[in-house]
Amino acid sequence: MPMGGFMAAGPGAAGGAAAAPVEEEEAAPAAQEKSLFNLKLEKFDAGSKPKVIKEIKAMLGLSLVDSKKFVESAPKMMKEGVPKEDAEKIVETLKAIGATVTME
Repeated sequence: MPMGGFMAAGPGAAGGAAAAPVEEEEAAPAAQEKSLFNLKLEKFDAGSKPKVIKEIKAMLGLSLVDSKKFVESAPKMMKEGVPKEDAEKIVETLKAIGATVTME
């Protein structure tokens, strides 16, 4: 009879253990989604406009005219699906020259 008791507890325990990894798997995609960010140029200081245009031109590979139009049309989405480390570097670079960039 003790064997029957163990067997009854066995599937219950296994079911509980199987439920825990499912919860962890559900949490993992949420963490992965947070590792990629969209960068949006919100605004910039008027005095630093040439520097911002130059940096946008280098980052996005646009022509000078297109970069100027891009900066003047702020707020505007710059890049999408950027890894967190790269996004933080870009934000810091643009903050240093007087632009405001948000990570979404």
